[in-house]
Amino acid sequence: MEKVYIFDTTLRDGEQAPGFSMTVGEKVKMALQLEKLGVDVIEAGFAAASEGDFEAVKRVAQEVRTAKVCSLARALESDIDKAGEALSYTENRRIHTFIATSPIHMQHKLKMKPEDVLERAVYAVKHALRYTDDVEFSAEDAFRSEREFLYRIFEAVIEAGVKTINVPDTVGYAIPEEFGKLIADIKNNVPNIDKAIISVHCHNDLGLAVANSLAAVKNGARQVHSTINGIGERAGNAAVEEVVMAIKVRQDYFNGIYTTINTREIYKTSRLLCRITGSFVQPNKAIVGDNAFAHEAGIHQHGILAHRETYEIMRAEDVGVPASKIILGKHSGRHAFKARISELGYTNLSESDVDNLFTKFKKLADKKKEVFDEDIEALILEELSGFDQEVKLEYFHVLNGNGLISTATVKIVKNGEDVVSTASGDGPIDAVINAVEKALEIKGKLMDYTIRSLSSGKDAMGEVRVIVRFEDTENVASGKAVSTDIIEASLKAYIDAFNRYMAKKAFMGRKISEGV
Repeated sequence: MEKVYIFDTTLRDGEQAPGFSMTVGEKVKMALQLEKLGVDVIEAGFAAASEGDFEAVKRVAQEVRTAKVCSLARALESDIDKAGEALSYTENRRIHTFIATSPIHMQHKLKMKPEDVLERAVYAVKHALRYTDDVEFSAEDAFRSEREFLYRIFEAVIEAGVKTINVPDTVGYAIPEEFGKLIADIKNNVPNIDKAIISVHCHNDLGLAVANSLAAVKNGARQVHSTINGIGERAGNAAVEEVVMAIKVRQDYFNGIYTTINTREIYKTSRLLCRITGSFVQPNKAIVGDNAFAHEAGIHQHGILAHRETYEIMRAEDVGVPASKIILGKHSGRHAFKARISELGYTNLSESDVDNLFTKFKKLADKKKEVFDEDIEALILEELSGFDQEVKLEYFHVLNGNGLISTATVKIVKNGEDVVSTASGDGPIDAVINAVEKALEIKGKLMDYTIRSLSSGKDAMGEVRVIVRFEDTENVASGKAVSTDIIEASLKAYIDAFNRYMAKKAFMGRKISEGV
């Protein structure tokens, strides 16, 4: 059994992606979650880049206890001194120093000769060793470097005291077979390579960062630089979650190689990063995307319901996702539809009832991208409840303002009659809900309230969805409504939930009377 160390650079290379900057507090929060995830090394930033980055490395060093905290530094005394100072707050530290080694970088960026680059690299390593005995050296743009020079510089920095040599595919140019061979060649041509761990840092410009990282692992690399959700410069870095789960799921291929990542924290870590940065992952993103464990096609849904492993190579729970999702849409089949009906509590429907409902469901699914549970429940209740009482909103009026107690008057149609009621509340939405409950002569407990914009601009349409428990029962009802007026949408959604609740009561009463 051989361990692959996970070097997480979300807070350094990941943050360099446009729009992904984090405050010091956000970096600390993310670092503590990375520690829970179980990464081996947290590259907290580039201490010499700015005062903010220096403070972030310092704060992460103060807060993190189990993971090693690292700072990047160019092969310059000033950079290394800054890194050493920021990392002085923890004993569990590493300095990661680098210099470019490819002809194009040495000529056009560094304007240095290869011998000068080698000398600078060795000097930087020795200087970094004044602050910690754990120094990592990266040969920037290693894949496009001349092999013989790469072997020489790695041999020299290992001789100087480096414990980890990092092989970056800085511009994402490599193909997996080529990159794997590079790692094998380094193992075979650097005389003292047995004294250091080979690490890799792959970029995703050709969409091959994870594939190249795994090819490197197969050929002897034992540390992988990666980021949560694969964020990073340009097209990003290798994604932590993909590298880790590939090694875990394909143990047959990787022959006992393992990581010590707590995979059940993967989804939570991904979502935290999204919240901190205001970003999102595409729905079809491997491991953490919304559709990673979702199934809509009828054939797939039937297979999953019969035996999960027909269409899933890992369990959703293993990466912290609550469960696989059966998404109901126009591609869904009868098996998935019937299973969802049972999950909603309608377990005693006849096959004829199911057939009729499924026909209506397919017609509805042709009109919508996704059919939600409340849509299905509405079909059931409309078809089978025999309930014809529907409460409708006629008008509402709200008195609200700074220093005023919010008061609402609501007029509804109930049992064919107009009912008017007035109530106050803690804000306009609370007031209209209190008024309509007074008119309905029922009390509900709002279990969930969500609002989202369906369009942009000051006249945007807002959708409100509510979940309400009425009359202290165990059954809850959901409702939704859309309006440019959010108070109106909230009131209509609440009334919609009430109508669904009453219809469900009528349906259940009918089934009991029929002895079903």
